Amino acid sequence: MDGAEYRLENDQLGDVPVPGDALYGAHTVRALANFPLARRPVPAVLVRAFGAVKLACAQTNRALGQWSGDPGKADAIVRACSEMLEGLLSEHVVVDLLQGGAGTSMNMNVNEVLANRALDILGEPRGHYARVSPLDDINRQQSTNDTYPTALRVAAIWELRDLEARLVALQESFQAAERRFAHIVKVGRTQYQDAVLTTLGREMGAYAEAINRDRWRVYKCEERLRVVNLGGTAIGTGLGASREFIFRATDALRQVTGIGVARAENLVEATQNADVFVEVSGILKACAASMLKICTDLRLMSSGPEAGLGELRLPPRQAGSSIMPGKVNPVIPEAVSQVALLVMGYDGVTAMACASGSLELNPFLPLVAFCLLESIQLLTAAADTLRTHCIDGLEANEERCHRHVEGSTAVATALVPVVGYSVASDVAADARRTGRTVRQVVVDRGLLAPAEFDALISPEAVCRLGGS
Repeated sequence: MDGAEYRLENDQLGDVPVPGDALYGAHTVRALANFPLARRPVPAVLVRAFGAVKLACAQTNRALGQWSGDPGKADAIVRACSEMLEGLLSEHVVVDLLQGGAGTSMNMNVNEVLANRALDILGEPRGHYARVSPLDDINRQQSTNDTYPTALRVAAIWELRDLEARLVALQESFQAAERRFAHIVKVGRTQYQDAVLTTLGREMGAYAEAINRDRWRVYKCEERLRVVNLGGTAIGTGLGASREFIFRATDALRQVTGIGVARAENLVEATQNADVFVEVSGILKACAASMLKICTDLRLMSSGPEAGLGELRLPPRQAGSSIMPGKVNPVIPEAVSQVALLVMGYDGVTAMACASGSLELNPFLPLVAFCLLESIQLLTAAADTLRTHCIDGLEANEERCHRHVEGSTAVATALVPVVGYSVASDVAADARRTGRTVRQVVVDRGLLAPAEFDALISPEAVCRLGGS
């Protein structure tokens, strides 16, 4: 081993060779060897959120005079934390996404990177922890028990805000489709069977309202995540932290992030329990369910196009087959459906991980972080993809919708208020038996004039609330 390429660090288990130019240190090297699991680093947004937490703690420590004898060190630590918050140090947090220790490996990776970056700023060699220590300085008055869950909450709030914005845009896209298709009468179906008349615009409006409900739920999630246990240190006891730090650290985090975070009234309880993540994950699952239902409908209404329903034309995105010429598949709804199914699976894992916490701490928060942040990011991308690649360019096949209306016995339902259920049923049976349209049967029997029948199935009549 070339000594120029490595530096020797020491922890409680012994000496550890660390790459000489690495910003991380001994604990990270051990974690890389211990956890070759997901083979993916933690999400960059979680690293940035850790930077925010560490910056708030560093500012609080400096304000309390912790480094009054070495103001240059205090400034270097604050600057390093600011750089991590800005995303400049994310590539140096290299521990695996899945790790034992309730997130200790990530916390220590962050501590080591910030310590060595501060040493760089001070002109000191990396690993010279007598000047800036990952534990005594960067982790001062903190623990993984409070910094990891706090960082996870901050990261989730940032990501949820982005998801909400994408859901709003998707809702508006459906509302635009509602206006475009307001005049198109079509057959409404229940249990895959013809039911009553509706309009294509009305269907789009229903999708818009479902997405609006999801958007509102996502917006309200932030309230659940704002309560943090920062200052609780080990198991919420505040061990190793002063009262002043405990009371001021959350205020500093509020200033750093612009998020209205609040310190939990019961820090022990907030450290023990992770049920808030189950609640948020459940809301994400509800959003996924809405998207899956909508995408299933889009695939069905665009099916065929000649031999299926063919009422919608999805924007063609790519050739659909390597052997069937001219085939174009509904690839965007299919892809979004897969996202929705994966998010539903992550919700189940999140619930089990949160329920598996033991006594004073949940050791499975890295798994919760993985599932929760991945779900938010997937739904954000899915909402944006569905809007830009599908709904914005959605077209209606008006002729096919009209033909379905004319050939469907669902039209007979519109006759019930005029001729009664029995006569309407007889008309529907006659149409099926003779192959004529309901309109032809009604006019031939003299039940209604052609203009009267057409008025019954107009967009205005179909969308009227109530029967008269």
